[in-house]
Amino acid sequence: MPHRTFIWFILPSLAAMILFIALPIVSVVVQSLYVEHEQVLVTVENCGPFGCTEETRVDRDATAALREEQPLGRFNGLGTYFNRAHLATAEIAEAWRTTDSLGAFWGQVMNLPFYRALVFTLAYTFIVTPLVVILGLAIALGVNALPRIFRGVTIFFSLLPMIVTPLIGSLVLFWMIDAEGVIGATLQILFDDPDLSLKASPTLTWITLFIYGVWSSAPFAFIVYYAGLQTVPEETLEAAMIDGASRWERIRYVVIPHLAPLTVFIMLIQFMDNFRVFEPIVGFQAQASATSLSYIIYSDLRGDVQQFGSAAATSVLTIIGVAILLTPVLIRTWRDFNRKRA
Repeated sequence: MPHRTFIWFILPSLAAMILFIALPIVSVVVQSLYVEHEQVLVTVENCGPFGCTEETRVDRDATAALREEQPLGRFNGLGTYFNRAHLATAEIAEAWRTTDSLGAFWGQVMNLPFYRALVFTLAYTFIVTPLVVILGLAIALGVNALPRIFRGVTIFFSLLPMIVTPLIGSLVLFWMIDAEGVIGATLQILFDDPDLSLKASPTLTWITLFIYGVWSSAPFAFIVYYAGLQTVPEETLEAAMIDGASRWERIRYVVIPHLAPLTVFIMLIQFMDNFRVFEPIVGFQAQASATSLSYIIYSDLRGDVQQFGSAAATSVLTIIGVAILLTPVLIRTWRDFNRKRA
């Protein structure tokens, strides 16, 4: 393709990427270097019949004028990234210097909000993603083996979790695991424990969130794998059957290698989607036991005082985390592409 034609071909997509991806990221990076202005305080003297007293008040007019003059806030450089709410370098160094064991050091690290959220985010990503891939492939293989008359209905019911809005789906499951819900009440009867609650234990809360993540994302992997199964060469499968290969051997040596590019695609999507987990935490009201990086951003932007600089710094760190997670997969994809070209 001539260079001029190629440029005009990609120009609309390139312009959209710059407008809706690059510029917002640059804006977030710039905002992360600033912090909100402190309120201007003034001391006034109130005099009455019993004497005079001094009182400190917020000068709203002066505060508004300062914020209007410098809308981005006060320049803080990389200070926001290293404060206690984020990387907490000073607190980490102090904990390493004062603790006698790795367990005690880890306990202090988990008291820091950013690292507590990072640990849950990474656990959610690396547990839910492979389970989604395995379960999606298993469902696709099972549905593909059904008689054609049953496939349509089975596919419809298999896709229902993906149709439900994530927040609504998490709320429904939250009500089901409640002590008066169908799952919560059933577990109390089975274990003969009227005080048993899936919401009381942080570990059970994490497990519930993981289960919900797999349930809500598996239909996506299933439909992608099911579409890929329709492209598996019948001649290769028949040759494997003639050679005496069992069903498992045909799946292992023919089907799975054929679906490898789809596996890479699904993992890329799931890594990005799971690393920004947010809706289940809100739906399950699990912020006391589990918080994510996205939930920290949400917390910084809610309430009476929005901390835009803090939210921007967490957003940048989240973007860096996603890039680190995707780098090995992208490198492998690039090597496979070059190998096929050679």
